[in-house]
Amino acid sequence: MSTDIEISQATPLEPIEKIAGKVGLTPDQIEPYGHTKAKITLPLKGTHQAGKLILVTSINPTPAGEGKSTVLIGLGDGLNRLGHKTVLALREPSLGPVMGLKGGATGGGHAQVVPMEDINLHFTGDMHALTEAHDTLAALIDNHIQQGNALHLDPRQIVWKRVLDINDRALRQTVIGLGGRTSGVPRQDGFDITVASELMAVLCLSEDLTDLKRRVNRILIGYNTDKEPVTVGDLKVGGAITLLLKDAIKPNLVQTLEHNPAIIHGGPFANIAHGCNSVLATQTALQLGDYAVTEAGFGADLGGEKFMDINVPAVGQAPDAVVIVATVRALKYNGGVKRADLETENLAALQKGSANLIRHIHSMQQYGIPAVVAINRFTSDTDAEVALLTKIVQDLGVAVATTTEWADGGAGAEELARQVVTAANQPSTFKPLVPAGSDLMTQMTAITQKIYGGAKVELSGKAQRQLKKFHERGWDTLPVCMAKTQYSLTDDAKQLGAPKDFTIHVREFSPRLGAGFVVALTGNVLTMPGLPKHPAALDMDIAADGTITGLF
Repeated sequence: MSTDIEISQATPLEPIEKIAGKVGLTPDQIEPYGHTKAKITLPLKGTHQAGKLILVTSINPTPAGEGKSTVLIGLGDGLNRLGHKTVLALREPSLGPVMGLKGGATGGGHAQVVPMEDINLHFTGDMHALTEAHDTLAALIDNHIQQGNALHLDPRQIVWKRVLDINDRALRQTVIGLGGRTSGVPRQDGFDITVASELMAVLCLSEDLTDLKRRVNRILIGYNTDKEPVTVGDLKVGGAITLLLKDAIKPNLVQTLEHNPAIIHGGPFANIAHGCNSVLATQTALQLGDYAVTEAGFGADLGGEKFMDINVPAVGQAPDAVVIVATVRALKYNGGVKRADLETENLAALQKGSANLIRHIHSMQQYGIPAVVAINRFTSDTDAEVALLTKIVQDLGVAVATTTEWADGGAGAEELARQVVTAANQPSTFKPLVPAGSDLMTQMTAITQKIYGGAKVELSGKAQRQLKKFHERGWDTLPVCMAKTQYSLTDDAKQLGAPKDFTIHVREFSPRLGAGFVVALTGNVLTMPGLPKHPAALDMDIAADGTITGLF
């Protein structure tokens, strides 16, 4: 059986100019990066189409794999096969997961975006630009302190860490400035992964370069000795940071294996950020296609919720339908089956584990948008298992389709595409989870109860003190971005299925004033992951002719 990268390398790609032409982009509206990828020059003129927006989300991820991106790409190809001009909008992969455990983010089998090697590695340099811009700001902060500290920044209250786009647990906590008087003021510091940077969220939520600079200037970098907030604007370096992102703000155009257009841009993690591709990518896809198909990171409890509550107001359009991806394997895992036994038929475990899917269906229905369940079928799934899962979903009055896009490409997602078209043309009224301007506790409680199925939110002493300060500063009505484990509906990764009446524990808050939300850190979620015992990097290689192997 061919691997993902072998399938990708065996498929001839069309010139990016031809892909652009399929959606009406003229040569002066793209900036080619080689032959198979390009930046899209914004704003687009003469394209005012407002297509249907389809959001693809999933159940909680498991080691068994769900294939959300693979389903999304297959769905896009399937819609195009049915004659619906469709443009995909996806996030850019981070090198951390690529070299670590999760792998890339370009789909799999015969449902991939390509060139997968470029997209999963350095692509068009967006991640590097974000890393450099973030760390330039960090250097400017420390230089300001070194050169007299006119803003009276308190070195103990600098909240702007450094970043690196790789999983490196050794850098979570560091001490800097230990080289004497000429090497900076000693202080405690640390690193986050680049996709956890507020700059990534700012880039993904900005509507243009002017808005990007405005948001950059709002970013909180720390507090002064009077405990008052200090921003990038106070440091007067917003212009310098923004200019480093002048190309990174432009969406990237590539293609699927079936030569359909895909826009890949931005990549905040959904467990520690808002987990959606850029607003510009989604809006551009809506301008260019009859259908724009996008995804949100991890399960509906994380990326799905954040798409609805944080991204929709920025995009200016709610989804017309939501696709929830599930697999028999993952639901059996949620039902208590060990990973080694997932290929054995187990209807009882499937029935039990389906509670996780049902929870996510109910969660997305809170927003008043039609839902469709995609059963991403694996070869080990039995007909009895697929039939049972189909019945469970149909008994809820929800549309469901089985997909085989990994093996069959767009043809394996045509039935899903038909269901999505039907759902997207149903009348719907988007309903926010809570009214705009609700305080943080109201928002967190609503998310815990209506999305996770829990009972209440409990704040640590530090979080309680922060909330009091936020109220004084007018930050307590900003949207909340829940940072939580992706593996469970709770803040405990080991609690699978659909637990009820649990408590979400918030240990601290992180104001992201540039992005326009407050991150609530729950449980033991980390903003700098670590590499696993057997990193994916151990299986990668490159031949003398430049052929890459082991990338997935």
